[in-house]
Amino acid sequence: MLTSPARPTRPVLAPGEKKAKLDHHLRDAIRALSAYFRTETTIDGIDATDLFALNSSLGGTIENQVVETLNAIRKVWDPDDEWLEYRFERKSQTFPDVRLVSRSGGTLNTAVGIELKGWYLLSKEGVPSFRYTVTPTACADNDLLVIVPWRLKNVLSGHPVVHSPFIESARFAAEARNYWWEFERGTERDARIKLAASSSAYPQSKSGTNDEPFSDKGGNFGRVARLGLPDLQTYVAEALEEPVAGIAAKNWIQFFKAFTDAADAEVSWKKMQGLVDTYLHKRDADAERATTLLREMVGLLGGI
Repeated sequence: MLTSPARPTRPVLAPGEKKAKLDHHLRDAIRALSAYFRTETTIDGIDATDLFALNSSLGGTIENQVVETLNAIRKVWDPDDEWLEYRFERKSQTFPDVRLVSRSGGTLNTAVGIELKGWYLLSKEGVPSFRYTVTPTACADNDLLVIVPWRLKNVLSGHPVVHSPFIESARFAAEARNYWWEFERGTERDARIKLAASSSAYPQSKSGTNDEPFSDKGGNFGRVARLGLPDLQTYVAEALEEPVAGIAAKNWIQFFKAFTDAADAEVSWKKMQGLVDTYLHKRDADAERATTLLREMVGLLGGI
Protein backbone atom coordinates (compact mmCIF):
# COMPACT_ATOMS: atom_id res chain seq x y z
CA MET A 1 0.00 0.00 0.00
CA LEU A 2 1.32 3.44 -0.93
CA THR A 3 2.09 5.88 1.85
CA SER A 4 0.19 9.09 1.34
CA PRO A 5 2.34 12.25 1.06
CA ALA A 6 1.06 15.77 1.54
CA ARG A 7 -1.60 16.91 -0.92
CA PRO A 8 -0.33 18.93 -3.88
CA THR A 9 -0.62 22.71 -3.73
CA ARG A 10 -0.81 25.29 -6.49
CA PRO A 11 2.46 26.92 -7.56
CA VAL A 12 2.90 30.41 -6.15
CA LEU A 13 4.48 32.96 -8.45
CA ALA A 14 6.69 35.52 -6.71
CA PRO A 15 4.82 38.82 -6.29
CA GLY A 16 6.25 41.54 -8.44
CA GLU A 17 7.70 39.14 -11.01
CA LYS A 18 6.97 40.00 -14.62
CA LYS A 19 5.37 36.58 -15.19
CA ALA A 20 3.23 36.92 -12.06
CA LYS A 21 1.81 40.13 -13.47
CA LEU A 22 1.22 38.43 -16.81
CA ASP A 23 -0.55 35.55 -15.06
CA HIS A 24 -2.91 37.95 -13.27
CA HIS A 25 -3.87 39.84 -16.41
CA LEU A 26 -4.03 36.73 -18.59
CA ARG A 27 -6.55 35.11 -16.24
CA ASP A 28 -8.63 38.29 -16.48
CA ALA A 29 -8.48 38.09 -20.28
CA ILE A 30 -9.53 34.44 -20.31
CA ARG A 31 -12.44 35.15 -17.97
CA ALA A 32 -13.55 37.87 -20.39
CA LEU A 33 -13.50 35.60 -23.47
CA SER A 34 -17.29 35.29 -23.60
CA ALA A 35 -17.54 39.07 -24.08
CA TYR A 36 -14.78 39.39 -26.70
CA PHE A 37 -15.07 36.13 -28.64
CA ARG A 38 -15.89 36.67 -32.32
CA THR A 39 -16.09 34.18 -35.16
CA GLU A 40 -17.12 34.10 -38.81
CA THR A 41 -18.02 30.42 -38.52
CA THR A 42 -21.75 29.77 -38.95
CA ILE A 43 -23.51 26.42 -38.78
CA ASP A 44 -26.80 25.78 -40.54
CA GLY A 45 -28.66 22.83 -42.03
CA ILE A 46 -26.77 20.05 -40.25
CA ASP A 47 -28.24 16.66 -39.44
CA ALA A 48 -29.53 16.31 -35.91
CA THR A 49 -27.21 13.40 -35.22
CA ASP A 50 -24.24 15.59 -36.17
CA LEU A 51 -25.48 18.26 -33.77
CA PHE A 52 -24.69 16.01 -30.83
CA ALA A 53 -21.04 15.55 -31.82
CA LEU A 54 -20.10 19.09 -32.76
CA ASN A 55 -16.99 19.10 -30.56
CA SER A 56 -15.37 16.55 -32.87
CA SER A 57 -15.97 18.62 -35.99
CA LEU A 58 -15.65 22.14 -34.61
CA GLY A 59 -13.54 21.81 -31.47
CA GLY A 60 -10.24 22.64 -33.19
CA THR A 61 -11.79 25.60 -34.99
CA ILE A 62 -13.17 27.02 -31.74
CA GLU A 63 -9.78 26.66 -30.05
CA ASN A 64 -8.05 28.45 -32.94
CA GLN A 65 -10.54 31.29 -32.68
CA VAL A 66 -10.01 31.54 -28.93
CA VAL A 67 -6.31 32.06 -29.66
CA GLU A 68 -7.15 34.72 -32.24
CA THR A 69 -9.35 36.43 -29.66
CA LEU A 70 -6.55 36.45 -27.06
CA ASN A 71 -4.22 38.10 -29.56
CA ALA A 72 -6.92 40.64 -30.41
CA ILE A 73 -7.35 41.67 -26.76
CA ARG A 74 -3.65 42.11 -26.03
CA LYS A 75 -4.32 45.26 -24.01
CA VAL A 76 -6.22 43.17 -21.45
CA TRP A 77 -3.35 40.76 -20.71
CA ASP A 78 -0.49 43.16 -21.52
CA PRO A 79 -1.78 46.60 -20.45
CA ASP A 80 1.73 48.05 -20.03
CA ASP A 81 3.18 46.71 -23.32
CA GLU A 82 5.73 44.48 -21.58
CA TRP A 83 5.28 41.59 -24.04
CA LEU A 84 5.07 43.40 -27.37
CA GLU A 85 7.26 40.89 -29.23
CA TYR A 86 5.13 37.97 -28.01
CA ARG A 87 2.08 36.39 -29.64
CA PHE A 88 -0.14 33.41 -28.81
CA GLU A 89 0.23 30.44 -31.18
CA ARG A 90 -1.57 27.10 -31.22
CA LYS A 91 -0.02 23.80 -32.28
CA SER A 92 -2.17 20.78 -31.50
CA GLN A 93 0.78 18.37 -31.56
CA THR A 94 2.55 20.07 -28.64
CA PHE A 95 1.99 20.47 -24.91
CA PRO A 96 0.77 22.95 -23.98
CA ASP A 97 -0.98 23.41 -27.31
CA VAL A 98 -1.16 27.20 -26.95
CA ARG A 99 1.99 29.17 -26.15
CA LEU A 100 2.83 32.84 -25.82
CA VAL A 101 6.03 33.00 -27.86
CA SER A 102 8.61 35.38 -29.23
CA ARG A 103 11.14 34.78 -31.99
CA SER A 104 13.07 37.94 -31.33
CA GLY A 105 16.70 37.65 -32.41
CA GLY A 106 16.01 34.31 -34.06
CA THR A 107 15.50 32.55 -30.72
CA LEU A 108 12.22 30.95 -29.68
CA ASN A 109 11.18 32.06 -26.20
CA THR A 110 8.01 30.97 -24.40
CA ALA A 111 6.49 33.14 -21.67
CA VAL A 112 3.50 30.95 -20.75
CA GLY A 113 1.63 27.92 -22.03
CA ILE A 114 -2.11 27.17 -22.05
CA GLU A 115 -3.48 23.68 -22.51
CA LEU A 116 -6.72 24.71 -24.18
CA LYS A 117 -9.73 22.40 -24.24
CA GLY A 118 -13.00 23.20 -25.98
CA TRP A 119 -16.17 21.70 -24.50
CA TYR A 120 -19.39 21.55 -26.51
CA LEU A 121 -21.78 22.35 -23.68
CA LEU A 122 -24.68 20.34 -25.10
CA SER A 123 -22.78 17.13 -25.79
CA LYS A 124 -24.57 13.98 -24.65
CA GLU A 125 -21.80 13.14 -22.18
CA GLY A 126 -22.66 16.17 -20.06
CA VAL A 127 -18.98 16.68 -19.17
CA PRO A 128 -15.82 17.65 -21.05
CA SER A 129 -14.64 14.50 -22.81
CA PHE A 130 -10.89 15.11 -23.01
CA ARG A 131 -8.24 13.31 -21.00
CA TYR A 132 -5.50 15.15 -19.15
CA THR A 133 -2.53 12.84 -18.69
CA VAL A 134 0.50 15.13 -19.01
CA THR A 135 3.25 14.64 -16.44
CA PRO A 136 3.66 17.51 -13.92
CA THR A 137 7.29 18.21 -14.88
CA ALA A 138 6.22 19.12 -18.43
CA CYS A 139 4.36 22.12 -16.97
CA ALA A 140 5.93 25.44 -16.06
CA ASP A 141 4.72 27.01 -12.82
CA ASN A 142 2.68 29.62 -14.69
CA ASP A 143 1.17 27.30 -17.32
CA LEU A 144 -2.61 26.99 -17.33
CA LEU A 145 -5.26 24.37 -18.08
CA VAL A 146 -8.25 26.17 -19.63
CA ILE A 147 -11.62 24.66 -20.58
CA VAL A 148 -13.85 26.78 -22.82
CA PRO A 149 -17.53 25.72 -23.04
CA TRP A 150 -19.32 26.68 -26.23
CA ARG A 151 -22.57 26.09 -28.11
CA LEU A 152 -24.40 27.46 -31.13
CA LYS A 153 -26.18 30.78 -30.65
CA ASN A 154 -29.58 29.43 -31.73
CA VAL A 155 -28.99 25.98 -30.21
CA LEU A 156 -29.50 24.24 -33.54
CA SER A 157 -27.73 26.74 -35.79
CA GLY A 158 -25.87 30.02 -35.87
CA HIS A 159 -22.37 31.03 -34.88
CA PRO A 160 -20.57 29.54 -31.88
CA VAL A 161 -20.68 31.47 -28.62
CA VAL A 162 -18.51 30.72 -25.61
CA HIS A 163 -19.35 30.61 -21.92
CA SER A 164 -17.19 31.48 -18.94
CA PRO A 165 -14.05 29.28 -19.01
CA PHE A 166 -12.51 27.12 -16.29
CA ILE A 167 -8.94 28.10 -15.37
CA GLU A 168 -6.48 26.03 -13.34
CA SER A 169 -2.74 25.70 -12.90
CA ALA A 170 -1.62 23.05 -15.39
CA ARG A 171 1.02 21.68 -13.02
CA PHE A 172 -1.37 21.55 -10.08
CA ALA A 173 -4.01 19.78 -12.18
CA ALA A 174 -1.46 17.11 -13.18
CA GLU A 175 -0.22 16.67 -9.61
CA ALA A 176 -3.77 16.55 -8.19
CA ARG A 177 -4.74 13.92 -10.77
CA ASN A 178 -1.83 11.67 -9.81
CA TYR A 179 -2.44 12.19 -6.10
CA TRP A 180 -6.12 11.30 -6.41
CA TRP A 181 -5.33 8.22 -8.51
CA GLU A 182 -2.71 6.88 -6.12
CA PHE A 183 -3.98 7.89 -2.68
CA GLU A 184 -7.62 8.99 -2.70
CA ARG A 185 -9.35 6.78 -5.23
CA GLY A 186 -9.86 3.83 -2.94
CA THR A 187 -8.99 0.73 -4.97
CA GLU A 188 -7.50 -2.69 -4.39
CA ARG A 189 -5.80 -2.57 -7.79
CA ASP A 190 -2.26 -1.41 -8.37
CA ALA A 191 -2.49 2.38 -7.91
CA ARG A 192 1.03 3.21 -9.01
CA ILE A 193 1.75 5.53 -11.93
CA LYS A 194 4.61 5.33 -14.39
CA LEU A 195 5.80 8.90 -14.74
CA ALA A 196 6.74 10.16 -18.19
CA ALA A 197 10.37 10.77 -19.04
CA SER A 198 9.80 14.44 -19.87
CA SER A 199 11.52 16.60 -17.27
CA SER A 200 11.19 20.15 -18.62
CA ALA A 201 8.50 22.53 -19.81
CA TYR A 202 7.68 23.22 -23.46
CA PRO A 203 8.88 20.00 -25.13
CA GLN A 204 8.94 20.00 -28.93
CA SER A 205 6.19 17.36 -29.13
CA LYS A 206 3.74 15.52 -26.88
CA SER A 207 5.75 12.32 -27.23
CA GLY A 208 7.01 11.17 -23.84
CA THR A 209 4.96 13.69 -21.83
CA ASN A 210 2.07 11.52 -20.61
CA ASP A 211 1.95 9.62 -17.32
CA GLU A 212 0.54 6.07 -17.41
CA PRO A 213 -1.12 4.06 -14.61
CA PHE A 214 0.06 0.51 -13.98
CA SER A 215 -3.58 -0.65 -13.88
CA ASP A 216 -6.45 1.06 -15.70
CA LYS A 217 -8.78 -1.49 -17.28
CA GLY A 218 -11.57 1.06 -17.49
CA GLY A 219 -9.45 3.62 -19.33
CA ASN A 220 -10.36 6.28 -16.76
CA PHE A 221 -6.99 7.82 -15.98
CA GLY A 222 -7.06 11.52 -16.77
CA ARG A 223 -10.80 11.82 -17.38
CA VAL A 224 -12.46 14.94 -15.98
CA ALA A 225 -14.22 13.07 -13.17
CA ARG A 226 -10.90 11.46 -12.18
CA LEU A 227 -8.72 14.55 -11.95
CA GLY A 228 -9.16 15.08 -8.22
CA LEU A 229 -10.24 18.70 -8.77
CA PRO A 230 -13.36 19.55 -6.73
CA ASP A 231 -13.39 23.05 -8.23
CA LEU A 232 -13.73 21.51 -11.69
CA GLN A 233 -16.62 19.30 -10.60
CA THR A 234 -18.40 22.36 -9.21
CA TYR A 235 -17.66 24.31 -12.38
CA VAL A 236 -19.12 21.60 -14.64
CA ALA A 237 -22.29 21.36 -12.52
CA GLU A 238 -22.76 25.13 -12.62
CA ALA A 239 -22.09 25.32 -16.37
CA LEU A 240 -24.81 22.74 -17.00
CA GLU A 241 -27.28 24.94 -15.10
CA GLU A 242 -26.66 27.92 -17.40
CA PRO A 243 -29.72 28.86 -19.48
CA VAL A 244 -29.60 28.23 -23.22
CA ALA A 245 -32.65 29.68 -25.01
CA GLY A 246 -34.41 29.73 -21.65
CA ILE A 247 -33.63 26.11 -20.77
CA ALA A 248 -30.79 24.85 -18.56
CA ALA A 249 -28.05 23.25 -20.64
CA LYS A 250 -28.45 19.96 -18.76
CA ASN A 251 -32.10 19.81 -19.83
CA TRP A 252 -31.19 20.31 -23.49
CA ILE A 253 -28.95 17.28 -23.11
CA GLN A 254 -31.94 15.29 -21.83
CA PHE A 255 -33.96 16.44 -24.84
CA PHE A 256 -31.20 15.28 -27.16
CA LYS A 257 -31.01 11.91 -25.45
CA ALA A 258 -34.78 11.50 -25.70
CA PHE A 259 -34.50 12.33 -29.38
CA THR A 260 -31.77 9.80 -30.16
CA ASP A 261 -33.19 7.03 -27.97
CA ALA A 262 -36.71 7.11 -29.45
CA ALA A 263 -37.70 4.77 -32.29
CA ASP A 264 -39.24 7.46 -34.51
CA ALA A 265 -39.82 11.20 -34.77
CA GLU A 266 -43.35 11.05 -33.30
CA VAL A 267 -42.13 9.26 -30.19
CA SER A 268 -39.20 11.71 -29.96
CA TRP A 269 -41.56 14.64 -30.04
CA LYS A 270 -43.87 13.26 -27.34
CA LYS A 271 -40.95 12.52 -25.03
CA MET A 272 -39.40 15.94 -25.49
CA GLN A 273 -42.73 17.77 -25.17
CA GLY A 274 -43.19 16.00 -21.86
CA LEU A 275 -39.79 17.26 -20.72
CA VAL A 276 -40.68 20.81 -21.78
CA ASP A 277 -43.88 20.62 -19.76
CA THR A 278 -41.90 19.33 -16.75
CA TYR A 279 -39.20 22.01 -16.80
CA LEU A 280 -41.06 25.05 -18.11
CA HIS A 281 -44.69 24.70 -17.04
CA LYS A 282 -44.55 28.08 -15.27
CA ARG A 283 -42.60 29.95 -17.95
CA ASP A 284 -44.83 30.20 -21.01
CA ALA A 285 -42.53 32.37 -23.14
CA ASP A 286 -39.55 30.06 -22.61
CA ALA A 287 -41.71 27.01 -23.18
CA GLU A 288 -42.98 28.38 -26.49
CA ARG A 289 -39.46 29.18 -27.68
CA ALA A 290 -38.18 25.77 -26.59
CA THR A 291 -41.07 24.04 -28.29
CA THR A 292 -40.27 25.81 -31.56
CA LEU A 293 -36.62 24.79 -31.35
CA LEU A 294 -37.47 21.22 -30.46
CA ARG A 295 -39.87 20.91 -33.39
CA GLU A 296 -37.07 22.17 -35.62
CA MET A 297 -34.72 19.56 -34.21
CA VAL A 298 -37.18 16.72 -34.69
CA GLY A 299 -37.74 17.98 -38.23
CA LEU A 300 -34.05 17.50 -38.99
CA LEU A 301 -34.68 13.75 -39.01
CA GLY A 302 -37.72 13.86 -41.23
CA GLY A 303 -40.25 15.85 -39.22
CA ILE A 304 -43.49 14.93 -37.52
